[in-house]
Amino acid sequence: MDKFEKLVKEIIAEAEEDGEPVTREEAEEMARMELGAKENCKQYVQSEKPRKKAERVRKVDNEKGELLSEVKTLLEGLGAEVLNVKTETEVEFLYNSSHYTFKLTKHRPPKK
Repeated sequence: MDKFEKLVKEIIAEAEEDGEPVTREEAEEMARMELGAKENCKQYVQSEKPRKKAERVRKVDNEKGELLSEVKTLLEGLGAEVLNVKTETEVEFLYNSSHYTFKLTKHRPPKK
């Protein structure tokens, strides 16, 4: 006996127990709906092992590094005290007793 027939008989038996008998056609329709709902239901199960994180290699932009190096030289020439240089992205400095951060951003070329 296949799943469908077994389910139809179960539906008819349950309906009779509840005192609300159904016809075979009604039971078949309910069985189709129930089987369709089970097929469309996806089960998501969490894995036992944690996912391995992908290691990303940071891309070094030499052009930005050169520009920031020149900016650092210029700031030191103006009498600023360079406190911190963060990779090739920003320079932190003191000038006239004020704290500044110079951040360099390279934009992507515009889409055509």
